[in-house]
Amino acid sequence: MKFDVLTLFPEMFEPIKQSIIGKAEEKKLIDINLINIRDFSKDKHKKVDDTPYGGGAGMVMRADVVYDAYQSIKDENAKVIYLSPQGKVLNQQKVEQLSKEEHLILLCGHYEGIDQRVINKIVDEEISIGDYVLTGGEIPAMVLIDSVSRYVDGVLSEDSISEESFSQGILEYPQYTRPETFEDEKVPEVLLSGHHQNINKWRREQALKNTYLKRPELLENVELSEEDRKYLKEIKN
Repeated sequence: MKFDVLTLFPEMFEPIKQSIIGKAEEKKLIDINLINIRDFSKDKHKKVDDTPYGGGAGMVMRADVVYDAYQSIKDENAKVIYLSPQGKVLNQQKVEQLSKEEHLILLCGHYEGIDQRVINKIVDEEISIGDYVLTGGEIPAMVLIDSVSRYVDGVLSEDSISEESFSQGILEYPQYTRPETFEDEKVPEVLLSGHHQNINKWRREQALKNTYLKRPELLENVELSEEDRKYLKEIKN
């Protein structure tokens, strides 16, 4: 999968090229290509913004500079995403949907935003990572790359993906490892039993409990078994 990132600050993306994402790039499972929008400025000082028409605070990124940067990597089969607080909030369903694309072009705004005319011309979808405003689209772009890359074939094992939070509509169960006892707290006995049926039952119940206590609204859209409902009723009481 290819990610082309249009940004004024390509150096900000160095941290994401580590760990799992870095290994995925080495294996050529994903390709993260950073395009510096400033390189396409015709201004001798490499200026990319100007004051907004109609007045107001801040500066706006110029449509022509952004468009020329886009033209350098234009691909009719690519999906162009503008990282914007006005977009739909990124969720697990959208992440899995985007992971099926072959080429994503991510546009990172800065300052007071980007001239609307180039947004209208090249952007297919606006995506937000939450109802708050950041100084630019670089961090949201990294969040999108990280979350989507994990669902590209070969980046993670199927088991890792299928059991994590949100993959089944609910939060994940708690995890434990050595030492067996930490600060007088022991690992739950069921996890030491070797009885896989009991372990799976415990994990399902703990996932439901986690969801009920932390994100109860998620349970409204999950298909629950009779056993699930019985357990939830017990913890509610």
